[in-house]
Amino acid sequence: MLAQFKAKVSRNARHERGSSTVELAIIFPILMILFVGSAELGRLFYTYTTLAKATKVGARYLSVSRNVVNGTATEKANAKAAAKNMVVYGCADRLVNPCMSAPAIVSGLLPANVNICDNISVPCNPVIPAGPIKYFRVEIQNFPYRAGIWNLATKTGAATSTYYFDLKPATEMRYIP
Repeated sequence: MLAQFKAKVSRNARHERGSSTVELAIIFPILMILFVGSAELGRLFYTYTTLAKATKVGARYLSVSRNVVNGTATEKANAKAAAKNMVVYGCADRLVNPCMSAPAIVSGLLPANVNICDNISVPCNPVIPAGPIKYFRVEIQNFPYRAGIWNLATKTGAATSTYYFDLKPATEMRYIP
């Protein structure tokens, strides 16, 4: 009787039914973390390149605007406000349709996040050297990257600033009179 029981147990132990389910249960969490991490990293790169392209558009707008250098104080302020709108909304005049209702190119981006400095009147940090050639720098400041669907900070119990940080793209262009 004991021999029959041992034979039955050893026969059942050799069967591999369910082993693939156990392997999946072990590997699945690791694969899910890799997938979600890759998606989150892709969002980070997408957001940064979108912001960098927006600063380039704003700097290009300023580099060809006659009013930003030779205009009155009001014209200079309007040109810089239009450049900020170009960076945030993709259009210069927020009073004209379809720009009036255009959303920000990146969720959470505001004109207050856009800093415009030059080597003429508004000093930059780091400083653009003074001289006869005029430069403009358009930069995004204090724009924190926000977590997507899966927030790593809440999963690990760490502070949000440990994993998510401010994005600071900037573009500097020469003024073309």
